[in-house]
Amino acid sequence: MALLTHLLACIFGTGSWVAINGLWVELPLLVMVLPEQWDLPSYITIIIQMANVGPLFITLMHRFRPGLLKEVTVIYVIVALGVLSCLLLAFFWKYTSTIAGTSHSIAFLLLTFFLALVDCTSSVTFLPFMMQLQPQYLTTFFIGEGLSGLIPALIALGQGSGISSCVNVTIGNQTVESTDFHLQTEYHPANFSTLLFFLLLTAMMLACLLAFFFLTRQPKMWELSQQELFPSNIVLSSFDQIPDEGAGPQLSPCPKDAKGPQDILQEKVSYSLPKLTIIYLLLAWVSALTNGVLPSVQSYSSLPYGHTTYHLVATLSSMANPLACIVAMVLPSRSLVLLGILTVAGTGFGAYNMAIAVMSPCPLLQQSQWGDAIIVLSWVLFTGTLSYMKVMAGVMLRSCSRSALLFYGAVEQLGSLLGALLMFPLVNVYGFFKSADYCNLPCPV
Repeated sequence: MALLTHLLACIFGTGSWVAINGLWVELPLLVMVLPEQWDLPSYITIIIQMANVGPLFITLMHRFRPGLLKEVTVIYVIVALGVLSCLLLAFFWKYTSTIAGTSHSIAFLLLTFFLALVDCTSSVTFLPFMMQLQPQYLTTFFIGEGLSGLIPALIALGQGSGISSCVNVTIGNQTVESTDFHLQTEYHPANFSTLLFFLLLTAMMLACLLAFFFLTRQPKMWELSQQELFPSNIVLSSFDQIPDEGAGPQLSPCPKDAKGPQDILQEKVSYSLPKLTIIYLLLAWVSALTNGVLPSVQSYSSLPYGHTTYHLVATLSSMANPLACIVAMVLPSRSLVLLGILTVAGTGFGAYNMAIAVMSPCPLLQQSQWGDAIIVLSWVLFTGTLSYMKVMAGVMLRSCSRSALLFYGAVEQLGSLLGALLMFPLVNVYGFFKSADYCNLPCPV
């Protein structure tokens, strides 16, 4: 029974952010087909921020109408919505509509909103349910949350998306005297289609739904949950973990409670107002970078080096997030100096990524393997260092008080929103970042 429960808790956890993480790692294929092309990441970033109306609604209902929303019912509804949205996305992701004379992937963007609504809302519903059960199952649930980022990245690596080559295409009159050639990008088919990829995400969401069904039907667990359930504390309990409802390629929530070393995380510490202010300012800055600013220009910083490089950036940086969480579990730290160093280092990597995006479509070392390797490494280190920083900031605030952790969530969301609102007009309205066909880049040789 215990082993089965751990397995169900892990599968249930994978459904928390698997859909949005799947979208991010599939972007190297999507940008080649959908009309938004290189602007697509910025659309997804702002849509995820809009989807935070879900957790906001749940929180307000718990605050002003406690007991009206039944936790189990809400989870059933959002996970079923996730299954349906993933299934529809598999078949309708490339359907486009014309608005004001411009083609847009309305079906994809609308279904992306529903998937983001599901994943964001899971942050304030899954945890309260799991915290009714014994602590060891909560740890297993967090492992599943980490896998929600790792599994789609591994599937995308196996898919091999984004491989392309430049071929000569004949244009003009076909006579010998006037035959002209020009280079054109030819995309190689992936090992399996986007349809199958989204069907796999659908299967993972369906597995999450079935796992939740069996979790609520196990007599011993349900009995225990009824004994330990204190409705008036459910909302506060959900903030006993670090909220992570923001957007980005990393959108995989970490094992934030870490459960080890237990004594470090449980110990109560008080911080002065200046120190708390510094922590919150660093958190707002890091959240703006990781959830709003840099995800919006990931395509512009990667695609000038080729679709294979973009594929590696999307998948490996997504894998860096759960790996950083594992490091945070093994090596937790409350050093404010370390937080500052990590923020500066991560900002440095982010600044390089942004500089490359500004130079698009002719960045540094474009025709060199060093350029490819550096941009991939920079994105991985950017995601890894700042993910570790956010987890450690949460550990520090959790040891201070629950209200401090509540402000953590608010500050993180505020920073993410400001970052997304800043970048969306720069990318989509003013056209600050430039794109080009990889095989016809207007760059000096």
